[in-house]
Order: sequence, then structure tokens, then C-alpha cells
Amino acid sequence: MASEPIALQAAVIGGGIAGLCAAGALADHFEQVVVLERDSLSDGPAHRPGTPQSRHAHGLLVGGQRALSELFPGFERDLVEAGSVLVTSSIDVRVERPGYDPFPQRDLGLTSYALSRPAIEFAVRQRVRARANISLRDRCRVGELLASTDRTAVTGVRFDEEGAGQRELAADLVVDASGRGAPTLALLKATGHPLPDETVIGVDQHYATGVFDIPSDAPADWKSVLTFGGLPANPARGALLWPLEGNQWIVSLGGRHGDAPPGDVGGFMAFAQGLRTPTVHDAVKNARLDGNIVRYGFRDNVLRHVDRLEFFPRGLIALGDAVCRFNPVYGQGMTVAAQEACLLRKLLAAPASSGDPLQGLAKAFFKHIPSLVETPWGVATFDFVHPATRGQRPADFDSRVKFGAALTRLAAEDPDVHRLASEVQHLLKPRSVYQDPALLQRLLPLLAQA
Repeated sequence: MASEPIALQAAVIGGGIAGLCAAGALADHFEQVVVLERDSLSDGPAHRPGTPQSRHAHGLLVGGQRALSELFPGFERDLVEAGSVLVTSSIDVRVERPGYDPFPQRDLGLTSYALSRPAIEFAVRQRVRARANISLRDRCRVGELLASTDRTAVTGVRFDEEGAGQRELAADLVVDASGRGAPTLALLKATGHPLPDETVIGVDQHYATGVFDIPSDAPADWKSVLTFGGLPANPARGALLWPLEGNQWIVSLGGRHGDAPPGDVGGFMAFAQGLRTPTVHDAVKNARLDGNIVRYGFRDNVLRHVDRLEFFPRGLIALGDAVCRFNPVYGQGMTVAAQEACLLRKLLAAPASSGDPLQGLAKAFFKHIPSLVETPWGVATFDFVHPATRGQRPADFDSRVKFGAALTRLAAEDPDVHRLASEVQHLLKPRSVYQDPALLQRLLPLLAQA
């Protein structure tokens, strides 16, 4: 261990990306870390019931790659060894958006490692398993958090272990990385404390995905395709074609509200043919489909304003989707979870002013959440460009849309601006960099034309 432990034991609820990252953050600061996962975990990359979205295209943003490398030094080498495809932004990605088919393909100096979601998770899980003081226990479903007699602190968890019945685990710190955050919300409700306010954006996003063997005559001028909507008949229809390990493509088609891509092969192909451009359909129309078409639906973006809570139990942290759940179309979830784990690790390493390193930890952690999620949540609010999106539109939404259009035009012309926009997209820089006076000065003429 890199430092003297601050407590005996920590428990993590959930063995997905968020929970595994949290375990990596805790391992240097607790004698033992126990991760409790309800699913059965395999000894290789595999889909599991707790991550139904894993069958669809996943892109680990460069900001996420770097956060994972901070938690697990050498992690990018693991991705290479797992068979990932190196994708250079944006020279290897054909981005098709109205007015730009394609957007200029330039080497922006950012390299992504294209891999399936199960392979990414397995690579992280192997890193966690390599830590001697982390115990990863599957088939353990957490039922509730245990509280102190005065209800001001969490003291552990109660869970059902398959084949062993109900059990309890004492913990000095519990991290809720369960996804929905049900254990945390249930405890707050049971102890009579207010639940966090929520901002909800209803998107009703629907996906259909197929995995295809890359044909021998595949185009050589791109490795990936991202197609945005724009046709009056289906403005929200889009697609992502992404390379995978094993010389395959994963193709996810997306639509919103009533425009849901079908789950049969014929319907899938017809939907792809109805995209604004023919690129994705032409690439896969003669390719061999590996397995079946799978479908997935996502209803709401949800941001829980945990930073506004006046009370939160000592010994409890919530992160990942339990705090902020994003539309998967933007590929931000894994990256934000890894960055939150890095934040937790940093806070645990800081000297405690009170002498108790866990007192005030949640307050300090939640204080940083708004700035950490501001950029990805700002991207998520662009779902309001679709009229049927539910929720409260930001007051400055129209000006944001105009700014985004002007920025896109400038990025198409200027490689430096293109690189800056890509760094924001990959969550390497905050959206506040767009307030640079020199950049704003260049954008003014374009904003006047919007």
C-alpha cells in the first residue's frame, strides 16, 4: 500500500466500472476493500444482466483512459493487450453532420482505444483483482445500508449472498456505485432525511445494435463512423460504427421517442438505409452479422444535486450513475465515473483537518461534483434540440445552440479550434475554455450570422 491506512475496511456496492474504479481509489487508504456485485462475474470479457447497455457501442473517452491510468498505472497497455483498435481523433473517425459530410479529418493528437464494454470492464476488473487488499465478491445483492443508533453514520451493509443467505458486512466507509443509487436513497428516506433534488431530462432514446465481421473490402479512409441526424422526417436518427477487438464492427442505430430502430435484421437494415447519409448502411449491407440484433432503451438523464444536501451520513459516498446518469449516446458515463474515483482518491490522500479523515468526506466530495459534471451535463442538455424532450430547458439554451453552431463552423476551418473542441468532448478540458477572449472574438462574426 502506498500510504498508512486511515481505516480498517471499506465496502463498495457494485462491481461495474464505477465500483471497480472506486475500489482502486480506496485500496491505498483502507486495510481491506470489499466489492459486492449482484451478478456472477466471469473469468473473461462477458455481458452480464446488470449492464444491459454493454451490448451497445461504447467509447472510452481519452479523459476516461487517463483517469483509469491514474488509478491503475499502465492501464492503457492493458487495453492494447486486450486487442483494442487504436483510433486517432479525428483522422480515423468519419463524422457526418449536416453541412459537413464528412467533418474535416485531421490528426488532433488524441488516441482512443476501441474495445467492447465487456473487454474494458474485464481489464479494469483484472487490475482490481491484482490488488491484494481488495476482495471482489460476486452474487451478492445488497439489500440495505446499516446505520448507527443515532442514524448519523453508515456502519456497513446487509446483503444476500447466493448459497449463503443474508449476511452483514461492517465497513468504515461504504461507496454506493450501484447505478440507480437505491441503497443511498432508501437510507435517507428511512432515517427521515431529505432526498437530493433532481434535474431530469427525458430523452426516450432507443438503440438497436449489431456486431459485424469487418469485410475484406472495408473502406480504408476511416475506422469509425458517427452519423448525426438532420432529415426532416427523422431529425434525431443517428448511428455509430465503432471497431472492436477481433476484427469486428459494432453498429448502434439510434432514434428517439417514436422513432425506435427495429430488432430484426431486415428492419435494422431498413433503418440504417434511412439515415441521412448512406455510409453506415453501405459498410454493413454485405457484412456478416455475428449473433442477433439487440435493443436497449434509455428514458432520462438524471442529475442529483447531492452538493445541496445539508445532511449526508458519515461513512457513505455515492458516485457514478448514482449521482449523475447520462444519455449513453454521448459516451460519457465511464469517463465521469473514473474521474470521480480520482477525485475520491485525492480527497482521501489529503490530511484531515479534524483528525477524522472520514468526517466531512462526503461533503468535500459532493462539493466538487458540480464542477466535475458541468461539462458532460452541459452536453446532455443539448437533447433539448429535439422538441419532444421532457424537462426544463436552460434559460440560455437558444444562445447555447447558436454558440455551438458557430464553434462547429470555426472548428471546421481551424485545426487548433477543432483540437480544443475535441479536448472538451473527451472531457480533458472544461467547457469554460470556450470563454477565452481571443476565441470569443473570432466567434462574434459567426454568431452574428446565426
